Amino acid sequence: METINTYTQTSAQTRAESQHRVLRNTYGLLALSMVPTVLGAFIGTQMKFAFFAGSPFISFILFMGIAFGFMWGIERNKNSSIGVFLLLGFTFFMGLMLSRILQVAIGFSNGGTLIAMAAGGTGAIFFSLAAVASTTKRDFSNIGKFLFAGVILLLVAIVANIFFQIPALALAISAIAIVIFSGYILYDINRIVHGGETNYISATLSVYLSIYNIFVSLLHLLMALGGQRD
Repeated sequence: METINTYTQTSAQTRAESQHRVLRNTYGLLALSMVPTVLGAFIGTQMKFAFFAGSPFISFILFMGIAFGFMWGIERNKNSSIGVFLLLGFTFFMGLMLSRILQVAIGFSNGGTLIAMAAGGTGAIFFSLAAVASTTKRDFSNIGKFLFAGVILLLVAIVANIFFQIPALALAISAIAIVIFSGYILYDINRIVHGGETNYISATLSVYLSIYNIFVSLLHLLMALGGQRD
């Protein structure tokens, strides 16, 4: 009986150490991924990068195709260093795509403040939810299906608004996106803590996408509600 108890304790300790290592590596790679994102955003802003600006629908389809291509490659190579390089390449691409909304924000007299507020708000959301997800004993795995359904509905609404261009719907999409991707931060970090995610590259990709979408959505709301023209 003592041998069984010792084995159980050792197994539990090993599992806890493994989960802690995945979480630590996820945070480390997440921090690193912000470097190419900022670099891509800076280059895109300086070059006034526009991605099929004349055709929003084609731009959206092309963007989704490239993004899913990157994500497929990252998942396929998540157990090797290639996955890390693909992830960093993906975050650079996402930084380029971020430059468009940053160019619009800079056009406001208080654009710098709006960007700083969006970044600060995103950071506050992430650190708060990550702290809850990593310390609570509650398992949030049951919200995964609801969040996925929410993302599908969100994509449908985004495509619809490309054609209808309804300002109120755009604001609603941004607000709902903040809620959904905040939920994903809670869900993804909690999965790592409970051993549901054992690969730090996959985990980083998921958390990065949530942070990115929260930032973009928050900045859009701030520009719509508090943007000041000269």
